[in-house]
Amino acid sequence: MNLLFIGDVFGSSGRSFLKAVLPELVEKYQIDLTIANGENAAGGAGLTGPVAQELFSMGVDVITSGNHIWDKKEIYQVIDAEDKILRPANYPPDVPGKGSGICTARDGTVVGVVNVCGRVFSPQSFDCPFRVLDQEISRLRDVTAVVVIDFHGEASSEKIAAGWYVDGRVSALFGTHTHVQTADEIILPNGTAYITDVGMTGSYEGVIGVKREVILRNFLTQLPVRHEPAKGKRQLCAVCCGINPSSGKAQTIQRILIRE
Repeated sequence: MNLLFIGDVFGSSGRSFLKAVLPELVEKYQIDLTIANGENAAGGAGLTGPVAQELFSMGVDVITSGNHIWDKKEIYQVIDAEDKILRPANYPPDVPGKGSGICTARDGTVVGVVNVCGRVFSPQSFDCPFRVLDQEISRLRDVTAVVVIDFHGEASSEKIAAGWYVDGRVSALFGTHTHVQTADEIILPNGTAYITDVGMTGSYEGVIGVKREVILRNFLTQLPVRHEPAKGKRQLCAVCCGINPSSGKAQTIQRILIRE
């Protein structure tokens, strides 16, 4: 099976460019399942029900997220009822929503998807992502050999460590959060596809999706600023991963960057 994972969709620029290029990507790579990180899809901070439905209508099958999933309070009314939207599994257990789920790809492959947040440099006190992954992987592997992780974290070292930690137990671990695509895609020795950060889908004429003049003002003055999504030329960052549905081992991983 062929899986497409799309890096953090940022605001309307990211959504519009995703809509423009996704059909061609699905056809070119014969994609069976599409996952997108959507925690910044609504105005550059958070996710709403209508924006989630917009992503689903484009062909996204599962939306993962991260520490910004609660920025739009409307998501509280949606996330419990929508199995295809995941929040990080290492939030406390009484938090709304689910941190993992099961879906069926177009070729019939059953796929488990897990979302976790890293703890290094995080202002929030998440549970240990490594121990939470142990629990989630064990549970999902009872259902399917194909398990995919979105590890949403700031520190490259933490994501690299997580890749080695789960090697051979999952099909892929895709890093998200920094909005800058890394060039270290690899299939680890025991068959897990890995990349430290998939990157961002949105305007590349800002600073990781935000208007550059806003970020420069913050750096120059140290005063708080209101982040506004950048306009201008757009990009899509993604990875395509070929997975053996029987063994769950990754066979290929290809980094994708499309710019206007």
